[in-house]
Amino acid sequence: MFMFSLLAKGIKNQAKNLYFMSKIAFMRKVMVFGTFDILHPGHMNFLKQARRYGDYLIVVVARDKTVRRVKQRHPMFDERQRHALVKKVEGVNRAVLGYTGDKYRVIEKYKPQVICLGYDQLSFTEDLDRILLKRGLKARVVRLKPFKHHLFKSSKLRDNHPKKLQAKGKARKHKK
Repeated sequence: MFMFSLLAKGIKNQAKNLYFMSKIAFMRKVMVFGTFDILHPGHMNFLKQARRYGDYLIVVVARDKTVRRVKQRHPMFDERQRHALVKKVEGVNRAVLGYTGDKYRVIEKYKPQVICLGYDQLSFTEDLDRILLKRGLKARVVRLKPFKHHLFKSSKLRDNHPKKLQAKGKARKHKK
């Protein structure tokens, strides 16, 4: 009797897993990319806009190495901290770290039906339609609208962030 109940429980769990996996397979997956160094209302609006294009939102958080190469600066928060924060955002179904080598490999892995780009997102987006086609991927590429970009832009907010101000204060003390 005990063995039968264990077997039945195992079959029930497998059935739940299969149901969940088949449900995801039919969901419209949306993918976005970003550094998300200082999570602000502009990012929240970006994610909310992206979510409207599908049922399952995948957020790719840029690796530290990529941020340094593309933005010519170190991120304020490391990739694990940024990833952990993005994972907690309501509406994000999956947050993953990007790849340091082939940036498009993450698209091949998750096969989104829609890729949403920020209004000012330029890195790795040039010829994206052509690159996707060449790799046999069919994803609609959408450029999202800005949200109060005069107020909520990471580059503007970073200079006034407490962590940055604290670092500037330490640097001044060392110069004396």
